[in-house]
Amino acid sequence: MRRPRILIVTAVAAERDAVLAGLDASDGRDTSDATADATADVDVDVLAAGVGPAAAAAGAATALATAAAHGEPFAFAVSAGIAGGFGQPLAGTVLASSIVAADLGATTPDGFASVTELGFGVTEHRPPPGLVRAVAEATGAARGPVLTVSTVTGTAERARELAARHPGAVAEAMEGFGVAEAAAAHGVPVLELRTVSNAVGPRDRAAWRIPEALTALGTGCAAMLPVLRAWRA
Repeated sequence: MRRPRILIVTAVAAERDAVLAGLDASDGRDTSDATADATADVDVDVLAAGVGPAAAAAGAATALATAAAHGEPFAFAVSAGIAGGFGQPLAGTVLASSIVAADLGATTPDGFASVTELGFGVTEHRPPPGLVRAVAEATGAARGPVLTVSTVTGTAERARELAARHPGAVAEAMEGFGVAEAAAAHGVPVLELRTVSNAVGPRDRAAWRIPEALTALGTGCAAMLPVLRAWRA
């Protein structure tokens, strides 16, 4: 059986490098090596596609289409990076039970209405539940909706609004829904794995834990790969 190919999409180079460092550390390989064949029995490409859902969708779709055109399609797509957490511990890992476009819609006199509520499209993708459970167990991740936003939350009021509209949300980030849209267009299962660098709400930079979250991101992605390999088999 051909080894499964896994596409991991991050926003920025620091996240990509953290993922690669985690994969290389788990495999005992030098971190100067690039992306493919980062662990035994799987081929992994890690792409820093840019910030925001549009960049993530464009980068993921291009990578998925190119791989398919060369007869080497990806078996999974993963949106990975650091995120703001809703009540989650700093440097903790979260996994999306649903990937939600939280600000795609319209403001109305009765509040926010999503594109789905307006009848114009989809605002949520649900990864395979069994796969989510297995990856969460392997990584120690908290499960729940991960919200994709185009503007990061910076006030307590906005954080409360999002939490009320999306009960059980564990994190917000800016790329997951874009990756999920690309994966859906290509019929590829998608996951979103994040580690928490800060709390959703007022932007208290002194409280952020970005280096710790980046280290945890690499560890989480490394722990995820054997589950994807077994799931594919």
